[in-house]
Amino acid sequence: ATASSEGRLLASNCFQCHGTNGTGGFDSIRGGEAEEIKEFLTKAANRDIMAAHAQGYTPAQLQKVIAYLQQ
Repeated sequence: ATASSEGRLLASNCFQCHGTNGTGGFDSIRGGEAEEIKEFLTKAANRDIMAAHAQGYTPAQLQKVIAYLQQ
């Protein structure tokens, strides 16, 4: 799989809350906002639902998600 399709597959877990392709739902995560995903790696996962989700990925996987969402 290409990095783009792998990123989309990983990001598909985000879509149930953030809308298809990350453009709706609770908060848009497309474009520049995607870079903010990394900040959740340092938050307490038991207090922040996004931190809990983000910490389920390796840094390399998160980078693929971010790259996909920035296309």
